[in-house]
Amino acid sequence: MNLIPAKAPQFIKGIFHNYVWDMPLLYKKTIYLTFDDGPNPDITPWVLQTLKQYQAKATFFCIGDNAKKYPDVLQQTISDGHSIGNHTFNHLKGWKTDTQTYIENIEMANVILNTKLFRPPYGRITNKQAKILQKQGYTIVMWSIISFDWEADLKEEDCLNNVINHAKDGSVIVFHDSYKAAKNMQYALPKVLDFFSKKGYQFKGLTV
Repeated sequence: MNLIPAKAPQFIKGIFHNYVWDMPLLYKKTIYLTFDDGPNPDITPWVLQTLKQYQAKATFFCIGDNAKKYPDVLQQTISDGHSIGNHTFNHLKGWKTDTQTYIENIEMANVILNTKLFRPPYGRITNKQAKILQKQGYTIVMWSIISFDWEADLKEEDCLNNVINHAKDGSVIVFHDSYKAAKNMQYALPKVLDFFSKKGYQFKGLTV
């Protein structure tokens, strides 16, 4: 089981205050759903259809290699009015990748994705890598709540509770549109949308 808490600790947000963890309360009762690791030809269309049922917008942090393989899925995501973010071309871990290779990999993805929103895979990025990206105009997006949908030994109900027990106005929530996460995500997402919609919340995509 992953030892990262579902809710991002306040002291971590304070240390890395130049990253986005939550969104300012520009709109009342607004939550920001995000999906990492797509586009996926089977899972992403399901997510798009589910979001559409609730008139919800989200942000998809895409792996460049997947976007290259499945351009139609990427285009459908854009056409549906969702925001697109960069998640590197090859899902690189910043801590284990030299800075030049890491930045070049992000730029290779951005030829396809054309976005200034960036989320580091695994949430791991060095200060040097981050500073270069920020100088290039990127906004580095982390999260308020992580669902742990990819954890094979996590019960579906626990994935759901990770979100509904912690989310509030301005929360940035992480799901994954991937095969690995599909079981938990497909259980939790409709229930999250239904739960917060009934409480009067809206769902928006992130913008730079």
